Amino acid sequence: MLTIKILGSGCANCKKLEAVAREAAGNAHVQADFVKVTDMKEILAFDLLSTPGLVINDKLVSS
Repeated sequence: MLTIKILGSGCANCKKLEAVAREAAGNAHVQADFVKVTDMKEILAFDLLSTPGLVINDKLVSS
């Protein structure tokens, strides 16, 4: 099972990224836990320069 984190404040782009990630996981028949991360300290730990960010199994894959 994958852990997928959406990093951001909950803006429209963050919500869109989450929807696309959920759709992709569903289409690929991948089981995943989705976590919304809004805490800035946790977001900055990923060296993210802008939000939204997509983290899969603790690896930043998109920002």
